[in-house]
Amino acid sequence: MYVPVSFDGTNTSFLFDLARRQSSSDLVENGRWRGATFGQHAASESTEELSMSEWVNLTAADGHELTAYVAKPEGEAIGALVVIQEIFGVNSHIRSIADGYARDGFVVIAPALFDRYEKAVELKYEGEDLKKAYELYQKLNPSTALMDVAAAYHHIQLEGKGIGVIGYCYGGFMSWLSATRGESLKMQPSCCVGYYAGGIGSVAAEEPSCPVLLHFGADDDHIGTDQIDAVRQAHPEVEIFVYAGAGHGFNCDARGSYNAESAKLARLRSLEFLKTHIA
Repeated sequence: MYVPVSFDGTNTSFLFDLARRQSSSDLVENGRWRGATFGQHAASESTEELSMSEWVNLTAADGHELTAYVAKPEGEAIGALVVIQEIFGVNSHIRSIADGYARDGFVVIAPALFDRYEKAVELKYEGEDLKKAYELYQKLNPSTALMDVAAAYHHIQLEGKGIGVIGYCYGGFMSWLSATRGESLKMQPSCCVGYYAGGIGSVAAEEPSCPVLLHFGADDDHIGTDQIDAVRQAHPEVEIFVYAGAGHGFNCDARGSYNAESAKLARLRSLEFLKTHIA
């Protein structure tokens, strides 16, 4: 099952699938899961390994105040990374991604893009949560969302490391815009990575200011091959991988479309790409 939506400002149709995930047992405060402060540890959903994490407050260029999840490695960071959410908020899956890259040596920040409309949004991939995700998604504007990404970028910039951007679904689309429009907000990422970036075909002609890596599922019925081809034709230098047998959301182990083999390979490629251009 899926829901038709379109990206604001792009006039590009996009479909998000209905997927399953288990409900979170994380502790919450004011409706939001609270990670441990630095010096303590918080376990991610998908592993028992630990990373240091906390929530921080940010202010975007237009004065909007938002929160962001930050995960840090135990030792000195090899680089910094902005993780951009799907349309389900900075939920346990996005936090687990941040925690995972922190264990790889990156200091990671994931801004809460929905804070402009509702605070502490953390949604599952089915039922009423999916409906709410769709409703909130309709409010998203790439221009203001990019301001929120930039706020996270500038916060993590204080670490004095090279910075990459990685995003999933809507976040993949925003990762591409971080590469092509980031300079207007004083963002100059070392590289950007996008997973199943719906709507990217409509902005494929835009010029990225840094190396970009893109992942798509060959069986993704939400993203037409025309979108992938548009990027390939406009930017032969962009690294694009298409995974046989993988659908939309193949990286998320909380979705029914999860494809473990493709997810593992895509992450290995992403990590190598990030280390090459950041570390």
